[in-house]
Amino acid sequence: MTLSPLPRLMLEPLVRAALLEDLGCAGDITTEAIVPADVSAKLVLAARQPGVVAGLDLAALAFGLIDPAIAMKIERPDGSRIEAGDILATLIGPARGLLTAERVALNFLSHLSGIATATAGIVDAVRDHKARIVCTRKTTPGLRALEKYAVRAGGGSNHRFGLDDAVLIKDNHIAIAGGVRAAIERAKANVGHLVKIEVEVDTLDQLQQALDLGVDAVLLDNMGPDLLAQAVRMVSGRAITEASGRVTPATAPEIAATGVDLISVGWLTHSAPILDIGLDTSL
Repeated sequence: MTLSPLPRLMLEPLVRAALLEDLGCAGDITTEAIVPADVSAKLVLAARQPGVVAGLDLAALAFGLIDPAIAMKIERPDGSRIEAGDILATLIGPARGLLTAERVALNFLSHLSGIATATAGIVDAVRDHKARIVCTRKTTPGLRALEKYAVRAGGGSNHRFGLDDAVLIKDNHIAIAGGVRAAIERAKANVGHLVKIEVEVDTLDQLQQALDLGVDAVLLDNMGPDLLAQAVRMVSGRAITEASGRVTPATAPEIAATGVDLISVGWLTHSAPILDIGLDTSL
């Protein structure tokens, strides 16, 4: 899968907001007090642990918005698998600008690289099966597009981007509607012909109702491997099957072995640890 960069138009408002938050009302008083305005420096973005890179465009924007004279050369593009000590990018320019933009650049880069790294770990775990790893809407407010991009950088795929992408009938919808059948029938009566419908089911009885009504996808929620395999056999290709719940690199292979099409993992975007990346003096 080719990793396409996000448009600058989407990235710049987020980077500007982060820089403004960091600069406050007085700017970088530490750097301005210590570093002369005419001093230049050559620094590198270096990995301190192995992983997968994501977010270099955001880092470049952070440095460029603080000082357009800063030049950044990317050595290991987004999606690259890296080892500790690898140089991701080289930066040359005014030292003040480099130091002022450092934290915002690293915050974006470390966070997104952490998501990409976590995603790659689960993608690797199911490589022998057909299942694709997908993320969810459990994202940091305001950063959804970035975090879902990082999932793609790690070899995963994206689920819905928002509530308007597709119909996903969950347990509370079913409870309030009065059952699986009522919820699906109402959805079909009220959405356009191009909108796909997925329904979350916990039991084989609910699954059979959903299949009888011709849904596009079924979310098999928190089913154990045996029940999950039985559910996949019931579906028999009539709908896309998605498994969720208790997914880790250790449990993912057993889930994938049931034959599901998708495995959704919420913690990739809401709880993945950062990848440790530093801005170091070039030797």
